[in-house]
Amino acid sequence: MLDRVIEEWGGHEDLWLFGYGSLIWRPDFGFIERHPARVHGWHRALKMWSRVNRGTVDNPGLVFGLLSGGSCRGMVFRVPAADGLETLGRLWLREMPTGVYDPRWLDCATPHAKVRALAFTLSRRSPNFTGELSDERYRQIFANAVGRYGSSIDYARQTLLELRRHAIHDAALARLIQLAESHLSAAADGESPPSSVYPPASQP
Repeated sequence: MLDRVIEEWGGHEDLWLFGYGSLIWRPDFGFIERHPARVHGWHRALKMWSRVNRGTVDNPGLVFGLLSGGSCRGMVFRVPAADGLETLGRLWLREMPTGVYDPRWLDCATPHAKVRALAFTLSRRSPNFTGELSDERYRQIFANAVGRYGSSIDYARQTLLELRRHAIHDAALARLIQLAESHLSAAADGESPPSSVYPPASQP
């Protein structure tokens, strides 16, 4: 897939990348421009199993996938053409250790113009797609899953904070964080966790 992406990019122009999760707050690559952007036809969802970065094989965690349907606000980054190959190689080591994403070139609307950017999407046919998870399952994962880059709950919290810093509202993610924190707070106090008063977690 990396060879295909490199061929499609061509290497003659600057490389644009679309971030919708951890790439927003930890890009780990140099860039010369960054802009808020929106893609249509895809939405951010915490419905991808992570058995390396935010969990293990025995205790999988969660990371974001870009699923078809709806729209998603995130950030686009412009990487100089001279740094594109190195950047793609580093991204593959980070985002594709087990080849779980489907890299796609998506049209991203920015305040200035549309750009064609590479994004890491997730197929619902992928074995790494979680399907619908209950609130209790989310609670269990947030309470226990830890991988090489840290815990699933810290990953989700950091993403929400960074989205808010860029004035990006994600009600589904905010609900899941509140659900997890209520559970963890109740557990620390030795109480039963409160019942959720929000809509089901499966809503985008």
